Amino acid sequence: MSETDRREESSFRSSPTGPRIAPPRGAARRLTVEGPVPLPARRRLFWSVVIFLLLSSGVLIRAYRDVSRPEAWAYWRDQYVSPSLSSAVIANVDLGGAARGRRALAVSGEIGPAAASWLRDRLDDAHLVPGDLVLLSSPGGNLNQAVIMGEAIRARGLSTAVGVADASGRVRPAYCASACVLVYAGGKIRYGVEGSALGVHRFVNTAAVSDPVADAQRTAGAVLGYVTRMGISSSIVEAMSQTRDVRWLAPDQALAMNLITDPVGKR
Repeated sequence: MSETDRREESSFRSSPTGPRIAPPRGAARRLTVEGPVPLPARRRLFWSVVIFLLLSSGVLIRAYRDVSRPEAWAYWRDQYVSPSLSSAVIANVDLGGAARGRRALAVSGEIGPAAASWLRDRLDDAHLVPGDLVLLSSPGGNLNQAVIMGEAIRARGLSTAVGVADASGRVRPAYCASACVLVYAGGKIRYGVEGSALGVHRFVNTAAVSDPVADAQRTAGAVLGYVTRMGISSSIVEAMSQTRDVRWLAPDQALAMNLITDPVGKR
């Protein structure tokens, strides 16, 4: 044993504060070696990536199929790109009577495939309260959207009228035809503006259907149920069914059907 080994052994055996300590037997240095990722872990990672890609591709394929339909593109275009309707908030509209000095949302244009969602957003932005007015000017458009729009107007306790208004609140006559009449029907009070016109006609489904007669009956039944809920006489559905061309209702006819509930036009 060399002198160095003796000194190291002596340092292990001697302790200044305690008994003699024997040196450890077979002490060896432990080395930590970082090797490659075990094969099972690699396989789990690989299959996790594969499953993620398969799930993602399935979702993307379904999404593409949904938006590739013509009606889907029409909806997105109407909702986000170029809405078919336009609106303006009128702070003080004067229709006379109970409608004097009411806040109004003036809506004009064709009722497109996303019109109901568009209208709800505009109503939220306008901060209308029950009794306020939705002023309509439209040739009609999408029947289903018109019904939803009317339901939204009724749910908020709003009134409706047909006309256009300038920033000062002055109302001029306008017309509301076809599906627009169903939006107008949603008003809790439906004001009649002198000179404005309400036009109805038979609703036609432009999409291909297997049984046109049954489809027409379903449409008529849906319209009848809606106008009944709005408190309008079923005779309006009869007037609609008589012609494919727009039939303009005389003021006394609209009153008799309870389509107009408050003729405020004569002041």
